[in-house]
Amino acid sequence: MRNRILALAALAAAIGSPVAAQAQTSTVGRAPVVVDSGPTIAVEQRPAFRAYVVEQRVPTFNVPDRIVVGATLPESGVTYYDVPQRFGATTYRYTVVNGETVLVEPRSRRIVEVLD
Repeated sequence: MRNRILALAALAAAIGSPVAAQAQTSTVGRAPVVVDSGPTIAVEQRPAFRAYVVEQRVPTFNVPDRIVVGATLPESGVTYYDVPQRFGATTYRYTVVNGETVLVEPRSRRIVEVLD
C-alpha cells in the first residue's frame, strides 16, 4: 500500500511540475523567463559564479534565437563546462551563449537557467 501511495505521489509530481514551472514566470529584464524549481546556483553565489566564468575566459557561442529557459541548444558547436561543486549545481553544465551565462541540462541540452 505504501509503495502505491509513493508511486502515485511521484506520478502526480512528475505531471504537475511542467504546469507549476509555467505558472512561475518572471518579466524582469528583456523577456519572460520560466523559473525552474530544480537545483540551481543560489542567489548569493551568483556573483562569485559570474566572476569564475569570466576568469575561465569561456568563449561565447552565438545563436540566432533568444536565450530563454526551456530553449534547446544546438547539438554541435557548443562546449559545455562542469559547474564547480562549490556552487552546488553539479548536475548541470554551463556555457556562454550570446554573451549570457546559462546552465544547461547536459543530456537534453535544454537551458534551465539564464544567469543575469
